[in-house]
Amino acid sequence: MNNVMYIFPGQGSQYQGIGHDIYNDFVVARNVYDQASSILGYDITELSFNDPKNKISLTEYTQPVLLTHQVACYRVFNELTNDSIQPSLAAGHSLGEYTALVVSGSLSFEQALHLVRKRGQLMSQYGQGSMLAMPIEQEEAKRFSEKFNCQVATINLLKQTVIGGMDHDIDACQKAFQDIFPKKRTVKLDTEGAFHTDLMREAAEQFVMHLDEVNFASSDLKVLSNFTSDCHQQDGSLTRELLYKQLYRPVDWLGCMKTATAFNVDIIVEFGGGIGTGALPKEKRPNLESITKKNYRSLDQEISYYSAINTDSITQSANSLIELIHPND
Repeated sequence: MNNVMYIFPGQGSQYQGIGHDIYNDFVVARNVYDQASSILGYDITELSFNDPKNKISLTEYTQPVLLTHQVACYRVFNELTNDSIQPSLAAGHSLGEYTALVVSGSLSFEQALHLVRKRGQLMSQYGQGSMLAMPIEQEEAKRFSEKFNCQVATINLLKQTVIGGMDHDIDACQKAFQDIFPKKRTVKLDTEGAFHTDLMREAAEQFVMHLDEVNFASSDLKVLSNFTSDCHQQDGSLTRELLYKQLYRPVDWLGCMKTATAFNVDIIVEFGGGIGTGALPKEKRPNLESITKKNYRSLDQEISYYSAINTDSITQSANSLIELIHPND
């Protein structure tokens, strides 16, 4: 018996041209993009495919772009599999948690677009500081970063923790770390602020008013919370609070993977986004694959990984999973 989890990446997986192939190849994808443009009041295809004003990496626009692409990839995959693949769990990394909630039915696509648009605007408006990825465990990163008034922002791997803080504090922390550990590499992230730290607290306080306007529906599909690394209540009763806290508290992706293994997840499908130096959608690779596989290995677990991020990968993954899960159909 296979237990399938669907996952969705966050910021950093956007690129100029994202979605162009599936828009051309599948009517269901075009419908998603047309609906998104109507809801947002601007042409998200022009922004995603051509990005003439270099807006796609601005948080205000990145989040709707990624949500739209992820939902389009998911719906193409469902069409190709005739809705025959039923996940037991869904999760998203930061922004991706909203797509997971759409897939679960807790949020409509329209509700999610309105929320992530406002979320992106507020994160950009109130954003300050920067983020630094460090090759150490969470507790060590916490002790080290607090000496420089910084905080843990994301736990990606057992030995990869992202911290956030004011620019001068992050710079001082990075210099001190490199002086002590000259062979360990730190990476400063390209963000508009120290996301998932107290520097996002004001954005969260403003955002909660928009969360209060949304009715989170009940769902049969379990969705993991970045904040707790456990499941949202399936009646939607705690989702508002969890999304509020997600904005200024750490994303615990390692914890989410531990929960996935407790659910005996042995197949993961990643939807949307893409990373890599190639310019075309077909040249991209999935954003979360490397850290997710490393997490599973660190937990002594096996995982079969599939991507659904462009026409080729969606088609290949759909065909492979139908053969694996429904071989006699």
